[in-house]
Amino acid sequence: MAEMMRLSAEDVLKRHDKALTKKEDFRSLYEECYEFALPQRNLYDGYYEGKVSGQKKMNRVFDSTAINSTQRFANRMQSGIFPPQRKWCRLEPGPDIPEERKEEAQAALDIYSDKLFASLKQSNFDIAIGEFLLDLSVGTAVMMVQPGDDINPLNFIPVPQFLVSFEEGANGQVDNVYRRMRLKGESIMRQWPDADIPEALQKKIDQKPTDDLEFIEATVLDQKRGDFCYHVIHKESKTEIVYRRMDESPWIVSRYAKVAGEIYGRGPLITALPDIKTLNKTLELLLKNASLAIAGVYTAADDGVLNPNTVKIIPGAIIPVARNGGPQGESLKPLPRAGDFNVSQIIMNDLRLSIKRILLDESLPPDNMSARSATEVVERMKELSQNLGSAFGRLINETMIPLVTKILRVMDQRGLIDLPLKVNGLEIKVSAVAPLAMAQSMEDVQSVLQYAQIVQQAGPQAQMTLKTDAMMDYIAEKLGIPQKIRNTQEERMMMQQQMAQAAQQVAQQAPEVIPEAAKQMVKQGGM
Repeated sequence: MAEMMRLSAEDVLKRHDKALTKKEDFRSLYEECYEFALPQRNLYDGYYEGKVSGQKKMNRVFDSTAINSTQRFANRMQSGIFPPQRKWCRLEPGPDIPEERKEEAQAALDIYSDKLFASLKQSNFDIAIGEFLLDLSVGTAVMMVQPGDDINPLNFIPVPQFLVSFEEGANGQVDNVYRRMRLKGESIMRQWPDADIPEALQKKIDQKPTDDLEFIEATVLDQKRGDFCYHVIHKESKTEIVYRRMDESPWIVSRYAKVAGEIYGRGPLITALPDIKTLNKTLELLLKNASLAIAGVYTAADDGVLNPNTVKIIPGAIIPVARNGGPQGESLKPLPRAGDFNVSQIIMNDLRLSIKRILLDESLPPDNMSARSATEVVERMKELSQNLGSAFGRLINETMIPLVTKILRVMDQRGLIDLPLKVNGLEIKVSAVAPLAMAQSMEDVQSVLQYAQIVQQAGPQAQMTLKTDAMMDYIAEKLGIPQKIRNTQEERMMMQQQMAQAAQQVAQQAPEVIPEAAKQMVKQGGM
């Protein structure tokens, strides 16, 4: 057995600080995305100064296009990949399963799939994945999968990426995850029942049980053993209060897209950020210009000397001057403005359309249009899948497959399934059956049906090249049809035998029926 690795509390804190330093390179970029498109989820402004609760977060936001389109982006991704209260994936036997056993294995895996989604419907998954996808629009999203209770067997915790830093290992996989968290002293034992609290820290908790304490939660891969070390460290005293060994990390870290040399993701909001900031600034200047146009700026005659330090160019202001023209001039006169800001109207609509296009806010028919056919909706889903490009594949590999793997492991720990399932793509693989994935599968189905139509028109010899049973099995797999409503090979052979026996009985009765019919014909001919 490989030697067990256990990092000290100081080593864990050093690794956390180093990972946090790398994340700080993205701080300004992520902070602007949250400020202008997800202001209600922005923790970058004053979280650790206690200024987040009840804080006004939209003081610099003048246009809501990015906010609405980001919400629609998350909703569309959820309905297209993780539709609420519906099955969005299917467990299938991998290539290591012998061909003659695949039907039996598929029937068993369908039962496991039913149990998996029955557990998901009782959990908070639909809520958590929505928040997860909002963070993914910025570039990086993080979630924890943990066991629940007897009523809700699974618990999903979408953690704001502001609180999380991580390190990559081999092949670009996220190995080590660190989370900053605050917790009341009296809640520590409920959060971690196996916590070993030092005497000095316990005395502090007893004195002020409701005060928040800051902890670093670290999940670190043991390179030699292949499992994970879980640490919880009190940051102020640098003492470890929890240490565990885990077979698998509870973290799911997904990146929308990555640039070479970076470990944090870049989402569509980063692409749209120049347009978002330009639109926001344009509207801000337009509103200022409108306020000047409504209230105006005026000059007032004054025999004294004008003090420039007291002049304020604001709506409704009166600027004291020596005179307003002529021998004495008017007593009150409007100040001419530099010009009208009408150019903003030319570009604002273009900016809004660009932001919506980047955030995939134009893929489905508008609500005020007439009803669309199912074929058109499928085609538009196919277009959305094409627009996602590599991000769709990354969502499957970094979110869906790890998510299913961790859910099955939790279900195994809680005794909800009989046997542990090894989802490695060879024994068991995860196939997406969500609307976006089905749009791609329909292309394969249409190709097969088109080939079958060509064969049908080509004549008997061409029809001999098509395996009808194999074709129907292929279509059923692409459409995600459960194995329990499909006949197995044995059942098909039994049906063929029954049909052959029925045909043989008809053939045995035929010699007696035909002569009798011939006699009747002779009699009729003689008459």
